[in-house]
Amino acid sequence: MGVTQHGRTHRLDLADPTLREWTCTVLHVDPEQGIVLDRSAFYPGGGGQPPDHGVLLWQGVQTRIVGTRKGDDPYLIPAEGDPLPPVGAEVVGAVEDERRTRLMRTHSGLHVLCGVVFRDFGALVTGGNMEPGEARMDFNLPEVPPDFKARIEELVNAEVAADRSVATRVLPRTEALALPDIIRTQSNLIPADEEEVRIVDIVGLDVQADGGTHVASTAQIGKVQVVKVESKGRANRRVRVRLVD
Repeated sequence: MGVTQHGRTHRLDLADPTLREWTCTVLHVDPEQGIVLDRSAFYPGGGGQPPDHGVLLWQGVQTRIVGTRKGDDPYLIPAEGDPLPPVGAEVVGAVEDERRTRLMRTHSGLHVLCGVVFRDFGALVTGGNMEPGEARMDFNLPEVPPDFKARIEELVNAEVAADRSVATRVLPRTEALALPDIIRTQSNLIPADEEEVRIVDIVGLDVQADGGTHVASTAQIGKVQVVKVESKGRANRRVRVRLVD
C-alpha cells in the first residue's frame, strides 16, 4: 500500500497540501466511528500534528467535521447532532483553511527548529506536539549554554528568512533508511510494515521521515518566537515556540 492510500481512502492532503476543496464519494457511515470517503484532503492527525477541521456539503446539507478517528480507514468525526450523508452520496469536502495553513506553518517551523538543534547541538528529538500557531519540541540535550534560548530563536529565524525550499518525496523503505540521519527521533517511529517512507526536505538544513503537511518554503512560516526553554529531566530540554503574525 502506498503512502497516499490509507485503507479505502486516497490521501489528497499528502499529494497537494494546498488543496482545500474537492468532490468525493461516501463509502461508509457509522454513527459511532464516523464517515469514510474515497478521497480526502483532511489530514487525519499524527506525528504531533492534530487533525483538520472542515465540512462536507451534500444535497444542500452541511456536516461539520471536527476530527478524525484512525483505523483501517480514516474515519471523519462529524460534529454532534449534525446529519450524516448516506453511503454512495457525492459530497464536496472542504478543509478549514486558516487552521490548516497555521498548522502547516507551525509544522515546518518545528522542522527548522529540529534542523538547527541537530546541526548546532547534535541533539535528537524525544517528543513534540503542536496546535495552530504554537508548539513544543523536546530534545535529548544534557547541557545548554546560558544564552541557548536567544541563540535558538536567532538561528531559527535566520533559516526562515533564508527562504529554503521545502520538498517532499516518497522512497522505498530501504532506500529511505539508507539516508544519513533520516530518523531525528531517539526511537524509530516508522512502522515495521511500512514499505514506503515519505521524506520532508528543508533543502540545505533538514531531511527527515515525516507524514505531515508543510508549507512550500521557510519564508512562509513567518517569524518564530522561542517562548520558553524548560528542563524535563536530567537530559531532556523542552523548547516552546509560537508564530508571531
